[in-house]
Amino acid sequence: MTQTARARQIGANTWIWTSPLTDENVGPLLQRVAGLGFDAVELPLENTGDLTTGVVAQALADTGLVPCVVGAMAPGRHLVATDAATIDDTRAYLMACVDLAAEIGATSVCGPFYAATGRVWRMSAQERSAAYTQLRESLAPVVEYAGERGVTLGIEPLNRYETSLVNTVEQGLEALGDLLGPALGIALDTYHLNIEERSSADAVRRAGEHLVHVQVCGNDRGAPGGDQTDWPALLTALDEVGHEGPLVIESFTADNASIATAASIWRPLADSQDDLARDGLHFLRSLTAPVPSTAGARP
Repeated sequence: MTQTARARQIGANTWIWTSPLTDENVGPLLQRVAGLGFDAVELPLENTGDLTTGVVAQALADTGLVPCVVGAMAPGRHLVATDAATIDDTRAYLMACVDLAAEIGATSVCGPFYAATGRVWRMSAQERSAAYTQLRESLAPVVEYAGERGVTLGIEPLNRYETSLVNTVEQGLEALGDLLGPALGIALDTYHLNIEERSSADAVRRAGEHLVHVQVCGNDRGAPGGDQTDWPALLTALDEVGHEGPLVIESFTADNASIATAASIWRPLADSQDDLARDGLHFLRSLTAPVPSTAGARP
């Protein structure tokens, strides 16, 4: 395959192997990610307190991996169409994600930060507009908090089966409106793009300067490569908008009941989770110019 001109770091989300990520398993998991040859790692903070800065920082120092932080909108986490106490609790959780990112040197915190994943309801145009207004009001303190700490939030559109609020880049830009800026943008996941966008490449172009982070996987949630996604077109669009962040493989293990159910992973997507990660890494390397890797380096 023809290489793109831009060199890109390639990362992996630890959800490929387990959930939740905690102080107990973060060290061995990051060693595994680095050992497979990745440059970056995506760290999900599912619950406040699962990860502490010192433990994570040491694991990163031991492996040389570049950190990214993602959040999880578990049941009960909502910023719209809910009560004030729930909004406050959700803000507190998102601020904890920001704290972790700032303390370990991650530049962004990304996820579907509007309502619990799987929550869907019908809305008229007026109701949707009101929900977007409430979302901006609810997010504003978190955006300010992140900006003060040098962290950017990336709001991720999800497919229609996981949310009815923000499915496309166009809706994301509309929902965030004048909050968009240095501390708030859009995070994209190729799985959701393949379902909701008529062209994944055009969706990247639409996000443009507001694109914060990119997650990748095959259209079946498996390894990128050998699937229906037009990967060269997607990477060309990323080059066009000047996005230089890592491409992070996000998939999920079928062996953990809670995560498999949440992500609708009903069958193995590779012979092993290491194979899924390794195959995806090799494919993405074939499309991108090589980058000097610090993975596996020790201070």
